[in-house]
Amino acid sequence: MKFRYARHTDNLPLLVNFYTKVAGLEVLGHFANHDHYNGVFLGRPNADWHLEFTESNTKAHHHPDDDDLLVFYLSSTAELNTLKKRLATLGIPLVKSKNPYWQKNGLEITDPDGYGVIFTVSPQH
Repeated sequence: MKFRYARHTDNLPLLVNFYTKVAGLEVLGHFANHDHYNGVFLGRPNADWHLEFTESNTKAHHHPDDDDLLVFYLSSTAELNTLKKRLATLGIPLVKSKNPYWQKNGLEITDPDGYGVIFTVSPQH
């Protein structure tokens, strides 16, 4: 099974910048004027998932709440600490997570569409 998370946005360039510069994702592909939609695929090469963000003449109607989150699992505490430093350098504030688990076990920030993004260390299996 492969996974794609798709979201329509009014902030396509901001989201691409955010998810590449902050989250370290890569642009895997893009399309223009496909039935009046433009879009971009972001993720990691050879992974079974990616994010798709689209824009069109139709405005996005987002209503995110504090539990609408994308969660990225990092490989180590060192990687999480490096990300925390990058967030500080970029002036991206941390958000207090509504869910106490994420408050204790991760870093939360907000993307340009107002959705929460969590970075945490992958749990040991």
